[in-house]
Formats: sequence, C-alpha cells, structure tokens
Amino acid sequence: MGKRIAVIGGGAAGMTAAIRAAQAGASVTLYERNDRVGKKILSTGNGKCNFSNEKMGADCYYGSGRALVDAIYETFGVRETKDFFAKLGMQIKDRDGYLYPASGQAATVLDVLRYELERLSVSVHTGQRVINIAVESNGLTVETDDQRSENYDAVILACGGKAAPKTGSDGDGFLWAKKLGHRIIPTVPALVALRCEEDFYKRVAGVRCDARLTLHIDGQPIRIEQGELQWTDYGISGIPVFQLSREAAYALKGHKTVTVKIDLMPELCEDDGSYSRFWAERWERQGGQTMEQFVTGSVNKKLGLLLLKMAEIKETEKAESIEPFRRKRLEELYHSFTVKVNETNTFDQAQVCAGGIDCREVTDTLESRIVEGLYFAGEILDIDGVCGGYNLQWAWSSGTVAGQTAAGN
Repeated sequence: MGKRIAVIGGGAAGMTAAIRAAQAGASVTLYERNDRVGKKILSTGNGKCNFSNEKMGADCYYGSGRALVDAIYETFGVRETKDFFAKLGMQIKDRDGYLYPASGQAATVLDVLRYELERLSVSVHTGQRVINIAVESNGLTVETDDQRSENYDAVILACGGKAAPKTGSDGDGFLWAKKLGHRIIPTVPALVALRCEEDFYKRVAGVRCDARLTLHIDGQPIRIEQGELQWTDYGISGIPVFQLSREAAYALKGHKTVTVKIDLMPELCEDDGSYSRFWAERWERQGGQTMEQFVTGSVNKKLGLLLLKMAEIKETEKAESIEPFRRKRLEELYHSFTVKVNETNTFDQAQVCAGGIDCREVTDTLESRIVEGLYFAGEILDIDGVCGGYNLQWAWSSGTVAGQTAAGN
C-alpha cells in the first residue's frame, strides 16, 4: 500500500506535488483553504499564464535556495515541464522563449491540473483551513478548523508566502514551519511597483515609455534593467521596476536610501557620442521652435512638459534663447531622471514573496532536515525568481521533486 501524504496548499506547487505523489502510488489528500484550487494561477501573466521560460538557471533566482535550483532542474526542468503539460493535453506556445498555453488562457493550465487530480482520485478538501501540524511517533498529524485530525506518513507544505493574500497566501505556512523548528528568512514583497517621494506623479500617471533604470542603494549602483516603464500616480511600475523591487524592498527594510535613475533615451549612449550629437543637432535644427514644440517627439508629451518644468524652462520660450546651463540641465534630466523610493507596494499587489523558509535547513530533495517526513514546495521556501515564468517553473519543479520523494520514488 502506498504512503499517505497530505499536501497543504492548492496552488501551482501544491497541485503538482499532489499529482506527482499520486502518480508514484501514494494516497494523497490536498487541503486548500479557498473554495477552489489554483486561484492565483488565473491571474498570472495578465491571465495568459507565462508558465516557464526556455532561458533557465540559478542566475534567474534569489535567496538561500538559489544553490538548489540547478540540482532540482536537472531532475525536472523546462523540458520535463513541457512534456508534463503536453501529456495532460495542453498545447504550448513559445514567444521568444517565454512559454504560454496555446489557448492564451491561464484557465487552461488550471483545468488540466484539476482534471489530473480528479483522474488520480486525489482527495481535495477546499474551504478547509489547516490550523496545526504535529509530529507524532507514527508520522505527522494535520488538524483542520472543522476539528478533524488525520495522520500521514508525510506532509508537503506548499501554501505559498505572503504575496496576493486574497488568493490564500497569508503566511500561515511560515508559522507552522517556525513552530516545527525552522528558521524563516525575513520576507518582503517582490515583483511589485515602487512608491516614490516626489509630488509630480499625477501629472504623468498612465504614461508608458521605454527606459533604462539603475537602482542605487545608499548612492551605489546595484542593478540595471531596461524595458517598458509605467508611470503611476504614486511612483513607477512595469517589468523593469518589478525586477528591481526585491533589492529595493530589502534595502528599505534596512533603512537605506533607495533611488532609481531613469534614462528616457536608452537607445542613445554617452560613450559613443550619440547622445551629445542628438542634442547638438536638435538645438541647431529646432532653435526657432517654442520649447513645448522642441520636446514634442522626443518623449511622451506629458513627460516632456514635466522635464521642462524641472529644468526651469517655460513652454513658451524659444529654444534658441535657452542658455547653455539650462540646456545642459534639460539634457541631463532625459538621461538621468532620478526618483527617490519611499516604499514598495504591499503584499496585496506583489506577484511574489521574497524570503521564507531557510533552504539550508532543507535537503536537495526538499525534505526538512529537522522533521522527518516534512517537505516543502514553491514560494514558501526562500527562493524567488525574476519576471518571465521563473516562479511558476520553480513551483512545477519543486512540487514534482517534493511529491515524488515524499511518495518514496
């Protein structure tokens, strides 16, 4: 008879762990506190579910679990993930290495996982909250809020971190892990927008532009990202901002000064002289224009007018009348527009929770080094990836390894 296994958390990692354990012959019970499984999957990739990426490796991840990535992915990586979903009936579309369901719907990913849970007769308990996990002489006991308790040979904690708590990830798993002896690395929101100090944001809210962003912590450049920057009424957002947000969040948590330098003309370079040539030619060619006309066409008009105000140049002034020091000030704003970050958005708006269970207390098969029979999968561990399908790939891979190992395979 197969092992009795409980999986706590019905997200991407939890469903995968349950499926893999059941495929290996275990009798599996899946506990999900929401009224249905996979709620968070539906919102990924703007509802299209970028579920993996052909470019994969440890350099795309952070946290104490970074060292685990390559070993786990050797067992179950991108190729195996594609094969796994193909066997479940899902066709896959590759967009420059970013992998999506061919249907363009995140619901497809969830549906094929649900169907497989049903086919394997996994016992799914929705609307049931786990309130305690206890170590017994004959295994682990799971207690739920309806006053039931069941004993299992193994328990897989896959209940996420703190990101998007409305989907069920409210940090409960950290409490259980800590009670069972595990160290929790402090958590912060990641892949999240940044809230900034300046008072001009309402003037440019909704504007999108290509930009190169450099994160500075206590005045030192830390990381550079480029892509579509989104201006909000409170600060900055978009994928390049999300990629910087983890380091910004930990710096803010440590009471450090965080700024972001924004290059609004990333296609022009100071080193090769293209940036200075662009401005010299523009001042000469468009000297007879008003400054409102002068900035039109270089960036979004709302941004251009804001830059003029910050350079203390009136919209009605003629370009040819602007003194060299004000010209230089305007040019520098285009190239190094700097904003001060006061905080990140909260876990409610975050795509991922950085931090979690210290992976040094976990084996390379994701079993606890402290409690025999206790396994972990997904975001509950201190490992988080950049944008682009990396966090879901970790869910599929860690869920597979935890599920198969817990089942004895």
